[in-house]
Amino acid sequence: MSEPFALLLTVLVLLTAGWIVTVRERRAAVLGFIAYGLLLALVWIRLAAVDVALTEAAIGGGATGVLLLRVAARLGDLRPMSAQPGRMLKWLAGLVCAGVSLALMALVLALPDPAPSLAGAAMEPLARTGLGNPVTAVLLAYRALDTFLEIIVLLLALIGVWSLGPDRFWGGRPAAWYEGTPSSALTFLARVLPPFGIVIAGYLFWIGADEPGGKFQASTLLAAMWLLTMMAGLVAAPRTGSPALRGALAFGPLVFLVVGLAGIGWGEGFLAYPDRFAKPLILLIEAALAVSIVAALALMVAGPAERNTP
Repeated sequence: MSEPFALLLTVLVLLTAGWIVTVRERRAAVLGFIAYGLLLALVWIRLAAVDVALTEAAIGGGATGVLLLRVAARLGDLRPMSAQPGRMLKWLAGLVCAGVSLALMALVLALPDPAPSLAGAAMEPLARTGLGNPVTAVLLAYRALDTFLEIIVLLLALIGVWSLGPDRFWGGRPAAWYEGTPSSALTFLARVLPPFGIVIAGYLFWIGADEPGGKFQASTLLAAMWLLTMMAGLVAAPRTGSPALRGALAFGPLVFLVVGLAGIGWGEGFLAYPDRFAKPLILLIEAALAVSIVAALALMVAGPAERNTP
């Protein structure tokens, strides 16, 4: 049944992608994007890349989808552009996309069987980290600098979102989700789901050292629970100028930087870990980064400051 399932999944992914591109209603396109992310998560599971599947479901289909829904709601009153692309330009764009897709397919089919891989050589030194999950080990050992820069990019994106707000509200609170009273169903979910979400997020974070999971998946789930309570009006969106909030945003990068600089003192180099302390230091970095990621993701969806009222 694996091949028919793979074929069905491929057709669904292509149809969903086509729907996103061709549908005219903005909200329908965003909902299609969320479904597309979930289908891609199934594709990654089919390819035995569980960590990537969890990240795609959490970040690609989840956090990004909610962010786009928020943007679509804010852009609902905008008029469409007066100058629309001509038919020739549309056909040209379609042919270019089709050519790129066919070229990628040809490259994949031309790969030797078995494909060349450095997985064996890469796995040998990972035992020194004490981590059982090779994905976490690679992210925090082989390409720790890339991981450090990724959180910096996330913070810069948040600053970009904040800069979209009026100057007079800088440091204030994001706009409220609803003008009136939220529905009773939303309030009920906001009271029931967060305890379960917190437990599941803690589990995903803890097993990330040895099994599929980790900080990004756990942080996205925690940010979703926080946003749910804000949407239901149970808690207010924090002030973007709050010292505690800005401290939480800077906490992860600062801990990462301190541990990285300590590696120079240990004589190993920047972002190098002593063998005996590699796993505790990596878990420390993961926990600190989770705090910053939760705050950044939730505040990106909440939007820029647009009010100073309590």
